[in-house]
Amino acid sequence: MATATRRSMLLKGIIVLAALFSLAVFIPKQANAFQKADTAATGEMQFTDIPTAADSVVIRKKADSVAKAKADSVAKTGVVTKAAGASEEIPKSLWQLFFFGFAGGLAAFLLPCVYPMLPLTVSFFTKKGGTRAKAVWQSCLYGLSIIFIYVVFGLLITLAFGPAALNNLATNGVFNFFFFLMLIVFGVSFLGAFEITLPSSLANKLDENSDKGGLAGIFFMAATLVVVSFSCTGPAIGGVLANAFLKGERLAPIIVMFGFSLAIALPFTIFAMFPSALKSLPKSGGWLNSVKVVLGFIEIALALKFLSNVDLAYHWNLIDREVVLSIWIAIGLLLSLYLIGKIKFSHDSDVTHLTVTRTFFAIGAFAFTVYMIPGLWGAPLKSISALLPPLSTQDFDISGGGGAAAVIASNTTTIKEKKYEELFKRLPKVKGLDEWYDYYQAIEVAKQLHRPVLIDFTGWNCVNCRKMEQEVFPNPAILKTLQNNFVMLQMVIDDKTDLPAAEQYTSAATGKKINTIGGKMLDFEISKYNTNAQPFYVIINEKGESMVPPQGASDIETFSKFLNSGLTAYKAAK
Repeated sequence: MATATRRSMLLKGIIVLAALFSLAVFIPKQANAFQKADTAATGEMQFTDIPTAADSVVIRKKADSVAKAKADSVAKTGVVTKAAGASEEIPKSLWQLFFFGFAGGLAAFLLPCVYPMLPLTVSFFTKKGGTRAKAVWQSCLYGLSIIFIYVVFGLLITLAFGPAALNNLATNGVFNFFFFLMLIVFGVSFLGAFEITLPSSLANKLDENSDKGGLAGIFFMAATLVVVSFSCTGPAIGGVLANAFLKGERLAPIIVMFGFSLAIALPFTIFAMFPSALKSLPKSGGWLNSVKVVLGFIEIALALKFLSNVDLAYHWNLIDREVVLSIWIAIGLLLSLYLIGKIKFSHDSDVTHLTVTRTFFAIGAFAFTVYMIPGLWGAPLKSISALLPPLSTQDFDISGGGGAAAVIASNTTTIKEKKYEELFKRLPKVKGLDEWYDYYQAIEVAKQLHRPVLIDFTGWNCVNCRKMEQEVFPNPAILKTLQNNFVMLQMVIDDKTDLPAAEQYTSAATGKKINTIGGKMLDFEISKYNTNAQPFYVIINEKGESMVPPQGASDIETFSKFLNSGLTAYKAAK
């Protein structure tokens, strides 16, 4: 009977552990499905063969009718959904958030407030459970309780702000500046200047409740860990949530907190199943504080991303690319010297010798620092370019990649002065493209050149926009097609420049007061195409009629088919 009971308890433990892993797959997939429920049908975004002339006329009429129906829907309901093309990026985006949260959780687990709790907690369950099977079962419940607490926290953030607010917060100047200050404070805390803790009375109350037996006791024990370890995990949580808010997805906080909590919960569950494996783990010591310091340097460096967002959207013109790179290089150098023991903080232990692990981390830090140096002279640094201000903000660029785009179409039209050109001169440029920034000017150029217009709804702080500009647009075939066959119109929907008082108005689609240039461009996107996505690409003719269904961020092959199908539809309608 006892053997059967042990087997039953062990089976329950294995089932719960399997549930932890399956949730890692299930939740992002369900999140994708939930996201897609509010999007346009993905069937509208299939680009296979380039259509014939007859097919193109049908496609164009269908696209116009769909766009009109969507605009009517916005006017009646005020509800804005993301476009089908943009929804194709959602699975990848949510998976990226999950793994980012998971990586953040692993880093948080190695901090001094969490890591030393592992052997104590496993020993507690082993002794209290009496049997190995019961200990495994209780530790699994403990892990699930940790996940539940963090995911509920992410859910509360989502409910508090809502999906539309999350998208707006991603480009909001005050919000980005708040996150900049928050990450600086958290980074300085990790460096040892002070500790951020929750009230001790809360920890004591939870600890008292953890003495209760059964599920409630295990839950409050998990809650006690969350609260007590906040001085370490709080800054890490701030870092991963900051990345979640940048995405603007409604489920981003939930997904990132699920990944974060799963990384913390898994070790407690796994080592309760195999307690003998604890012997192979390194003992707590000065290296745990080194992890905190390294994360502190990283958080201070990432804080500049949020300050740069504010600088770009509000045109302060203070945080140029070389400014950020110079600070990052200095941080990288300090981090490298710290890792080899040449500098230390007051709470650090002496580094008498370098371990192999520490040596490899030092090599990585030095190598990354050296990698950034050519960026001061205009090297693209593609691996980190999405985190840097655009190359067009750099004052000294010997590569020529950040200068003004080659003037092509403007020399063959009667329009010699581009509206908003000076305003958007710091916007990322694709060398060889001639961008326009005003809808009516672009339409006039299209009439004179007899070309379709490619509308690029973009933004100062849009990461996927930068990816398209760095990986897709420069492709020789696509670049040639854009240069020779399209009028390029960029509409920067997150720009914060005030409109003249005479041009401000109340949106018929959303009912909101439109008082910025970006707000005007965003209102056009919402009213015309029922989406606030970025990037979002639309091909129209001189009458403003859509040639083919719009497209979100994509790969080279898909975008090439999109351009060719739009061009074919445009020629067929002539």
